[in-house]
Amino acid sequence: MRRLRDKLLLLFLLATLAPMGATLYVSLRLLNQSLDLAPITELEESTTQLEASGKLLYQTARELLREKAKHHEIEAQPMPSIRLEEGEAERVFLDGADIVLLRPEGAYRLRLGSVRLSQLQLDLARSRELIASHQDRNWKRGFFLTLASVAGGIWVVALLAMLYFTARVTQPIQNLTRALREFAAGKRNTLAVSGRDEVAEAITSFNDMSEQIERSREKLLYFTRLESWQMLARKMAHEVKNSLTPIRLTVEEMVARSHPDERPFLEQASQIVTDEVQTLERRVRAFGDFSSEPPLMLVSLDVDALVEERVAFLKTAHPEVIYRTQFEGGEAVADPDLLKGILTNLLENAADAVGRGGVIRVSTETLAGGVAITIEDSGPGLSLLARESLFQPTISFKRTGMGLGLSIAKRSAVLMGGDLEFVKSSLGGAAFRLQIWQNESLSSMTKKILAAPFA
Repeated sequence: MRRLRDKLLLLFLLATLAPMGATLYVSLRLLNQSLDLAPITELEESTTQLEASGKLLYQTARELLREKAKHHEIEAQPMPSIRLEEGEAERVFLDGADIVLLRPEGAYRLRLGSVRLSQLQLDLARSRELIASHQDRNWKRGFFLTLASVAGGIWVVALLAMLYFTARVTQPIQNLTRALREFAAGKRNTLAVSGRDEVAEAITSFNDMSEQIERSREKLLYFTRLESWQMLARKMAHEVKNSLTPIRLTVEEMVARSHPDERPFLEQASQIVTDEVQTLERRVRAFGDFSSEPPLMLVSLDVDALVEERVAFLKTAHPEVIYRTQFEGGEAVADPDLLKGILTNLLENAADAVGRGGVIRVSTETLAGGVAITIEDSGPGLSLLARESLFQPTISFKRTGMGLGLSIAKRSAVLMGGDLEFVKSSLGGAAFRLQIWQNESLSSMTKKILAAPFA
């Protein structure tokens, strides 16, 4: 999974670094062209030429003014505001549009016409400052750093978002991979499902598959144990049956040959022995039925109607018991005879447990793909020891009990593709939950798989 995340990050780098590099390259090329089109170079050349022309004009005007002053073509005028420094013979300066030659005898002026050299000096100074300011600034470097910072910041945010969403995407896949490894090692895990994307569908499918395989595994284990119980039941039924018949015939022969004075006692003893032999014969027949495979006829039926019919039938046999029903089931696939047998056994056991005035609650509900039937009673419940061997074939010491009812009910439920389990009762006694499914093909397939060891 780390390789998948690395591949996603590599794909992100390839998908973002190349366009970002191309963007920086094109931006710098456009910047160079823009700077090449700027008038700074032309301004600098013009400023240099204009400055040279100004200097030449100034020197020419200064020499002309000296010549005119020398030949007295211009008269000296007093200029008290400006005086020569000690040891200074003359001074030449600009005064507006005039160039002035200051000497001890006075000031000589020469008008330059429309040319104002003082204003030209100011303009040249501003141009020099502008050129110097532009040269001090590295426009290319600044633009590159700004663009790189903005693009790099956006890319880092995108990378962090990519890391976050990559973790969100790969984490469920990592959990699924780990669960598959653990499942292969024999440990079953149920994963939480979030979202509705393909990964969520894969996790849901894994949970369903894991649940179905676990259910099939439990049924296979149950049928493996059941096969051993059935072999033992067949052997015991055969051996006991072989012994009961001679016992019954011998007792009858003893009574027939007895003295008339002893016959009443022997008849009474014979009746006791015969009754017990018949009881043992019923048990043998029950074990014989347990060891045989019942025929299976799966059909679609109305579970609520069948359960209601069984409850109404048993109410007449136990009028002292209070029955409460709640039907919210529906259609399911089952064998009607086997289902009636399971319900009869569970309802009879519940009635025996609660006694007079006891309460039995029967409810049905729709499951995902099936129907559940729950039978609860207000009896004393079952001990922990009894729960451990609840569905195993045992010998019952009740007068009418065979000890095989729950084992046969469990077998019948599993053969139909469903299951029977002990659950917690809301009435304080015992409770059993029978699950059967709505899919006939699923039930048939489960029956074939689980019945395969007995073929």
